[in-house]
Amino acid sequence: MTLLILLVLAGIPLLGVLWIAVYGSLTTVDGLFMSLILLAMSGILGATALFELKRPKSAASSGARVIPGGLVQSGRVQDVVFYEAHVGEPNKSIVILTNDGKSAQTLVVEGDARNALPVGQKVQITLRKQHGQNVLADVVYT
Repeated sequence: MTLLILLVLAGIPLLGVLWIAVYGSLTTVDGLFMSLILLAMSGILGATALFELKRPKSAASSGARVIPGGLVQSGRVQDVVFYEAHVGEPNKSIVILTNDGKSAQTLVVEGDARNALPVGQKVQITLRKQHGQNVLADVVYT
């Protein structure tokens, strides 16, 4: 559904360029810049539709399993970056998991996960949602 909406929205600016070309104002400065703006809008929406088409459709296709306690991700830890937040905000760790050198998955976890997820180790991570944030519930080293 989203793909169809993006394609329709990408086509509307192209109709505007066609309108400008048919009614002869394409050679004016106003017509030229309006055409460039409309083509840029159409290109952005078209590229978004292309990315939407190539995006995995479900969590199961990315190696993730949803269980009653949370979400299970598995792979080899490529990198863990810790970000200390401002006062009153939760600190976050960004974890990048790879599946045998194929696709990479990026996870945002609340707290410092550097010690729990050593780089290069193959892991199975169970995440649960707490106040809208992913929290590390369990780590199994394989």
